[in-house]
Amino acid sequence: MSFRVGLGYDVHPFEENRKLILGGIEIPFEKGLKGHSDADVLLHAITDAILGAASLGDIGRHFPDTDPAFKNADSTQLLKDSYKLVQEKGFSITNIDSTVVAEKPKLSKFIPKIQSHIGETLNCDVEQISVKATTNEKMGFVGREEGIAVHAVVLLKRG
Repeated sequence: MSFRVGLGYDVHPFEENRKLILGGIEIPFEKGLKGHSDADVLLHAITDAILGAASLGDIGRHFPDTDPAFKNADSTQLLKDSYKLVQEKGFSITNIDSTVVAEKPKLSKFIPKIQSHIGETLNCDVEQISVKATTNEKMGFVGREEGIAVHAVVLLKRG
């Protein structure tokens, strides 16, 4: 059995008059995130980590923001499609660990629902999915509440 590690990182600025979608779940907040798709920064980082671990590039390679077909795309579907590519190479998810960096909104009460959604999307046990939230201690663009950043690490196994 062989293992592969992938690292994902994504950021999106806040934007007025959009829904905030994180981990495939709508989070009540006064702003959403700006992006070509639904701007789900958490699923984008996880998708990049999964693709990277399998040496399949990144989300932009498979779903470019210059392609009108992906305008307002559902990031849950992009994650599913990416995981199918990974499975075709003989890999499956061992675990996912992610950290959402945001001053606001507070996410702790939404994390179980987010983990459940990601687990269902990837046909994984919720115990394989870790989602954490932290702040940037008021520093940088996240600290100024201009957007959200996410770090994600994925461990894949073959066999």
